[in-house]
Amino acid sequence: MPGCALGSEPPRLQTLQCPDPPKWAFLHFPLKAQVLAGDEQMVEPGAVSARARKMSSPGVNGDPKPPCLPRNGLVKLPGQPNGLGAASITKGTPAAKNRPCQPPPPTLPPPSLAGPPPRAALAGGLCPQAGLPLGGPALAPVSGPPAERPPLATDEKILNGLFWYFSACEKCVLAQVCKAWRRVLYQPKFWAGLTPVLHAKELYTVLPGGEKEFVNLQGFAARGFEGFCLVGVSDLDICEFIDNYALSKKGVKAMSLKRSTITDAGLEVMLEQMQGVVRLELSGCNDFTEAGLWSSLSARITSLSVSDCINVADDAIAAISQLLPNLAELSLQAYHVTDTALAYFTARQGHSTHTLRLLSCWEITNHGVVNVVHSLPNLTALSLSGCSKVTDDGVELVAENLRKLRSLDLSWCPRITDMALEYVACDLHRLEELVLDRCVRITDTGLSYLSTMSSLRSLYLRWCCQVQDFGLKHLLAMRSLRLLSLAGCPLLTATGLSGLVQLQDLEELELTNCPGATPELFKYFSQHLPRCLVVE
Repeated sequence: MPGCALGSEPPRLQTLQCPDPPKWAFLHFPLKAQVLAGDEQMVEPGAVSARARKMSSPGVNGDPKPPCLPRNGLVKLPGQPNGLGAASITKGTPAAKNRPCQPPPPTLPPPSLAGPPPRAALAGGLCPQAGLPLGGPALAPVSGPPAERPPLATDEKILNGLFWYFSACEKCVLAQVCKAWRRVLYQPKFWAGLTPVLHAKELYTVLPGGEKEFVNLQGFAARGFEGFCLVGVSDLDICEFIDNYALSKKGVKAMSLKRSTITDAGLEVMLEQMQGVVRLELSGCNDFTEAGLWSSLSARITSLSVSDCINVADDAIAAISQLLPNLAELSLQAYHVTDTALAYFTARQGHSTHTLRLLSCWEITNHGVVNVVHSLPNLTALSLSGCSKVTDDGVELVAENLRKLRSLDLSWCPRITDMALEYVACDLHRLEELVLDRCVRITDTGLSYLSTMSSLRSLYLRWCCQVQDFGLKHLLAMRSLRLLSLAGCPLLTATGLSGLVQLQDLEELELTNCPGATPELFKYFSQHLPRCLVVE
């Protein structure tokens, strides 16, 4: 097949006809050449020279060879050889005569019919017969627009993982940034276990005419809160809350009323309308009476806390024991409750009640403790904090009869001595938490008894004024300890406290108001107890 034929017209007006390029014309061979001498000359295709005709002549086997033309339509011709030759081919590269020629240039319209060929057509156009780009096969075009990703700031998948790292107060602020953030943050999973606190003055907005309008609680309903704490409310406020909160009927599981003026009628309406309430707390509510408890308490309540309510006495305990057969947790702070009230508990509470907290019940003595241990044998948590008339004998009754106890609080019991700790260590083998704050008669001997308790994880010795460095040495054998509080112990020194580094599994150490805790000691703890939180 002949090469690109040239007509008889002047060279600058002729048209190049490109045949089908041979297959080998699109193969690529690596070539490394180092020009040593001579300048290259650029000759237009029409200006035919003898060297160009020689290159377009048939090959060895009669196969035509297209002219060696670059993509810009010009032929590269080396200058005249000198003594060293025009070029030196590096070792391993094919000789110049074996180099494949460039593909033929694209077909260009005659200058008489069109203007100068566009630069793009010369540089990378298609060969009209081969249908392929001069530089090789073209890439297939991408169909359809590229997929768009939402910005990182509004990507819900990223935000769902990010917002777990913020506190409840920070989430409230972040929810005001934009609608996208609020939509993500208002999912109930981010607010589980939290209880909103609403004061009476925050429940209403004042209109321009001076009238009050109850606030919109839709935002609370969207977050799915199951518990509320209302402070300083009245019967009318509670009724408004029930009418305006969409989940009040069955969605609210816990209600807490603090320093409120709720009466017997208001308490009865609240528990009658809010059928989902199973946990109830009344603190500082002095307007309801024991009769209100008799008329309003429902058997569905499983947790009840009553504190600082002046009208609560023995008859209130009778109502609780009779009306709440499924009671699991009872917390009572009442100054007028006596030993007689603790005898009202029946066998029904004995099977269901596992937590009893008697806080600052000054009239309870060891006789009341006898009633408790016989009526509630399945207790796992017991608090006698502030029961100042309970002695070592009462603790002995607890240790002998309540073997399932895991938490025992004897704080602010000034009559407790080291003998009580001996009873605890001998019989309460499952005990994990022991609170002895303000037990001023506890000494180093009592701590020696506690050192044998292998299950104890939390020990509170705040303001135990007779504990010394020697007593701390007994605690070093308690490898199960995770929390130790020595706040306010005046006789402890830096030397005795430094020995606590042997408790390598300790997670929290409280040394607030401890004179022996010096800055050097805290630095020492940071080096030798790196995993322990030291509260200064």
